[in-house]
Amino acid sequence: MNFKKSQKLYDKGLVNLVGAVNSPVRAFSSVGGNPLFIKRGRGSQIIDVDNNKYVDLVLSYGPMILGHRHKKVQKAVHKALKNGYSFGASTENEITLAKIVCDAFPGMDKVRFVNSGTEAVLSGIRLARSFTGKDKIIKFSGCYHGHQDALLVAAGSGLATLSLPGSKGVPEGAVKNTLIAKYNDLDSVKKHFEEYDDIAGVIIEPIGGNMGVVIPQNNFLKELKDYLLSKGALLIADEVMTGFRSKFGGAQELLGVEADITCLGKVIGGGFPVGAYGARNEIMEQVAPLGGMYQAGTLSGNPIAMAGGISTLKELKKQNPYEKFDAVGDRLSSMLLGAGKKYNIDVTVNRFGSMMNPFFTNVHVTNFEEAQTSDTNRFAIFFWEMIKNGVFLPPSQFEAWFLSSAISEKDMLIIEKAIEKSFQKIQEQ
Repeated sequence: MNFKKSQKLYDKGLVNLVGAVNSPVRAFSSVGGNPLFIKRGRGSQIIDVDNNKYVDLVLSYGPMILGHRHKKVQKAVHKALKNGYSFGASTENEITLAKIVCDAFPGMDKVRFVNSGTEAVLSGIRLARSFTGKDKIIKFSGCYHGHQDALLVAAGSGLATLSLPGSKGVPEGAVKNTLIAKYNDLDSVKKHFEEYDDIAGVIIEPIGGNMGVVIPQNNFLKELKDYLLSKGALLIADEVMTGFRSKFGGAQELLGVEADITCLGKVIGGGFPVGAYGARNEIMEQVAPLGGMYQAGTLSGNPIAMAGGISTLKELKKQNPYEKFDAVGDRLSSMLLGAGKKYNIDVTVNRFGSMMNPFFTNVHVTNFEEAQTSDTNRFAIFFWEMIKNGVFLPPSQFEAWFLSSAISEKDMLIIEKAIEKSFQKIQEQ
């Protein structure tokens, strides 16, 4: 397998693109080497510019839950394209997709479509502040909620202190109202409430997806929601990744929790740029034009994105692939753990629905600190060997893998062979 054309495009891209990429994880910085450039995809597979074929476990970081270029989605998008690309005015499909989304989330009466998950979260936090009249927001270490200033933060010297900016260009004033807690640790949340009386709410990924897949333990989410209710604060669920990935609706429902505000993206656009935030009527009526919380977007509810989202969700509901995802995910977990045992390599696997990933550690990972015990050098070897054997993975130890309903038995055999060879390669180092 060679990557000459990808290398050539990378060199060319360096001239006018920052790092030859438009999102940092695509740069392959944490695994070494240069990024691959993809030419096309179909079903469960993608092909790069050098005509190397891969089983795709990235799936555009989640949206392509039906696989690439599903025929019904293609048909719907082509039909929408014939009518025009954007109008800056309302279309019927916005109402159609809004009903599908609201019906899938108990407690969501109204939704507002935006253009990305980042924008959905930004708006959801503004809404929480508007509704409560309070300023501070708690987030969890290791949870990523987009690149807005207020949430690009890392933990300070302690869990009960204000956070420090986690990116150059983010002034300290932008994060003065952001507090950091520890995932799966309710006491770390309570400490903030003991110190501050102006906390609007807590934002959380119901299933962590940006520190690897991390699952709430011991009714953590239920206890968090009950505690916030007692404090008059809101629970904001960032389901940009998890929305429609573990059931037709949200992970929060499977976990027995109803968020006050839910932020969505990815799957609800079927691969097109889209985001959304929604809540019960009394909260959403804060949003302009009904209320005083202003948020707007020229391309929000774009007709092409709406067509992609409607067709994806309708087909997803028809297929109902969630039992298949559990079976495939369990099988992949067994492959990874079996290979680890065979080659005496520490590995643990976390999975929820159609999201999963291995950590190269002997620690059961329940938070960001435990995720960081992973051997990232081993992951880099694993990543490139999987690539060379026809499996496309996220180029980071701390990114979730995703499954599509298009995955086949042939794909599974390719993955199994690749895992075997990759663990063997790690052992040889």
